[in-house]
Amino acid sequence: QVHLVESGGGLVQPGGSLRLSCARSGSIFSIYHMGWYRQAPGKQRELVASITSGGITNYVDSVKGRFTISRDNAQSWVYLQMNSLKPEDTAVYYCNVRSTTPVYDYWGQGTQVTVSS
Repeated sequence: QVHLVESGGGLVQPGGSLRLSCARSGSIFSIYHMGWYRQAPGKQRELVASITSGGITNYVDSVKGRFTISRDNAQSWVYLQMNSLKPEDTAVYYCNVRSTTPVYDYWGQGTQVTVSS
């Protein structure tokens, strides 16, 4: 059974930084990507950043140049370094792993990030 556990969220002032971590337990036969999504109150969940098994990264435009996604070689950990945080980054951040065989999305329980002075 696969579990994803996020950590690292919290309250930070505008301009500050946070690093989110996500630990995967349980085996997945084939991983397409590992990523971070977020959902703010009253809004749809959106993809923030992802990294494929081949190392290709993708970011939503609003975080480009501020956030960096990385993972370990075993694809057991995925991280999101968030710099220059803005109030509009406030959301619950979810770790995601997408498998290809079968196609399935695994989700963590979410971690709250609040950017406020």
